[in-house]
Amino acid sequence: MSFNDLTIGRKLAVGFTGVVSIVVAMSLALFVALGAIHGATAANDESQSKLAAADAALSALVEQQNAVRGYVGSGDDSFPSRVRGFAGDFDKAWRTLNGLTVDPAQKSTLQSLKAEAANVMAQEDGQMAMRRDPAQVAAAQASLPKVGRLTAARALLKSITDPERALVVKRSAGQAQAFQGALLTLMLGSLVAIALSAITGWLLARGIASPVRRMTQAMNELAAGALDVTVPDVSRADEVGQMAGAVQTFKDAAIAKRDLEAKADAERTAAAKERAQAEAERSRVADEQAQVVQGVARGLERLSAGDLTRRLEQPFAPAYEKLRADFNAAMEQLQQTIRVVATNAAAIRSGASEISQASDDLSRRTEQQAASLEETAAALDEITATVRKTAEGARLARDKVGAARADAEVSGKVVGNAVAAMSEIEQSAQQISQIIGVIDEIAFQTNLLALNAGVEAARAGDAGKGFAVVASEVRALAQRSAEAAKEIKALISASTQQVGRGVGLVRETGEVLERIVAQVGGIDGLVGDIAASAQEQASGLAQVNTAVNQMDQVTQQNAAMVEQSTAASHALTGETEAMSRQIARFQLGETPIARTRRAA
Repeated sequence: MSFNDLTIGRKLAVGFTGVVSIVVAMSLALFVALGAIHGATAANDESQSKLAAADAALSALVEQQNAVRGYVGSGDDSFPSRVRGFAGDFDKAWRTLNGLTVDPAQKSTLQSLKAEAANVMAQEDGQMAMRRDPAQVAAAQASLPKVGRLTAARALLKSITDPERALVVKRSAGQAQAFQGALLTLMLGSLVAIALSAITGWLLARGIASPVRRMTQAMNELAAGALDVTVPDVSRADEVGQMAGAVQTFKDAAIAKRDLEAKADAERTAAAKERAQAEAERSRVADEQAQVVQGVARGLERLSAGDLTRRLEQPFAPAYEKLRADFNAAMEQLQQTIRVVATNAAAIRSGASEISQASDDLSRRTEQQAASLEETAAALDEITATVRKTAEGARLARDKVGAARADAEVSGKVVGNAVAAMSEIEQSAQQISQIIGVIDEIAFQTNLLALNAGVEAARAGDAGKGFAVVASEVRALAQRSAEAAKEIKALISASTQQVGRGVGLVRETGEVLERIVAQVGGIDGLVGDIAASAQEQASGLAQVNTAVNQMDQVTQQNAAMVEQSTAASHALTGETEAMSRQIARFQLGETPIARTRRAA
């Protein structure tokens, strides 16, 4: 089987399968290369993190060492806190590095590094302790050259970082090689895909486009009427061959149609004679139908004008005589029906008029009653609101009087307490007067003692001069104390008199408040009776108001129902009038409808 014998779908499938296969192979190669690059990148990132943690640990140790040296050299108290901070940084970096490390040998190396850092820290703590002792400052500063002992720690970190750096270099080289392989695969795959696409396009154009173009030319000639054209590619097994077979079928059908048209011309000549005979028969039948149509049309025209007395008198052809009889019978039946309807419509219109008049009267009376009830309900609402407001005011007044009574009672208690307090103050003032009298006597005795001491000091001569000065000062102090005591006693006496007057006034106030409490109690009883009476009146009026509102609602509902009934009766009257007008259009001869109109 050749390529031309394949179907168009298979041709396209073969071409696109080749291109897709190349693209899939290229994608798989790129996927493998990108996977290798990704793996190497992830491993290098982990190695870089380990290297960064190792550098951070070494940097923390160095900075810690520098801070110790700074403290030992200068004695600045800010360095110890920095030493502790750098020690914490080292611990954090060591934990990060230990978490990233999987190799057991490197784990052991990290444990050694931690022990070495602890040893260095112990030595540095010893030097800082020496620096804190004033007697050992010189010895501590002399030991500064011995502070830097990080050789072992550097060696341990280097044993970890050097292999990691070598691995990073090796992986980077593998990344570059994988990238070059992926780039080469992409270039070769693209070139092969382009070449295969070009070859597939040429084969498809040669196997599909050219035959279709030839077939299109043959179809255009066949459509122009050239039935002797040769249809190309009839022997192909693909869709083009099937299309060529269909075109060949069209060609054969066109030739057969041409033969049939020649035969049909002969048959049409014979049929023309038969049509002439049939036309004469149809003309006779058409005349009979025209007569029937004209008669029925005239009857329907009179019917549309409302004339039910007209009948079809002119005989029809035998074939249509039954139609004339049925039309006349229908008109007779319709005339009798309309007569009955006209009689009933007159009776309904009379009854509807009477119902409408009665409904109007009932509606007016119901509206008047509803308006009166509404005014009554409004007046009762106002009276109820006024009584309720009065009851509420009486209740509030009762509450206010009760509160005033309670306040007056409380004020009486407060006045009693004030009287008691004034009495206690009076007693305290008397006690203070007694104490001041004692102080006055003490000052007098002190003055005498100071005078005697001055006399004895004068007798002692020069030896008693100092004692004489002290005695003089004591005497002066005693005199001032006596004067102050007299002034305080005078003030206390005046205060006692004022307190006595205040006690009298407060006692009178208490008596007045007791009389006010008694009067307020009486007012409270009267206001309570008024509030109870007003509340009972408000309750009674509320019940009456509720009953009137219910009556108003019922009356309003009745008025609405009456209005609906009136509207319905008016609508019935209007519809009856309309029906009477419609019936009046018909001519029924001598019927009751004429008498109804005259009576109306």
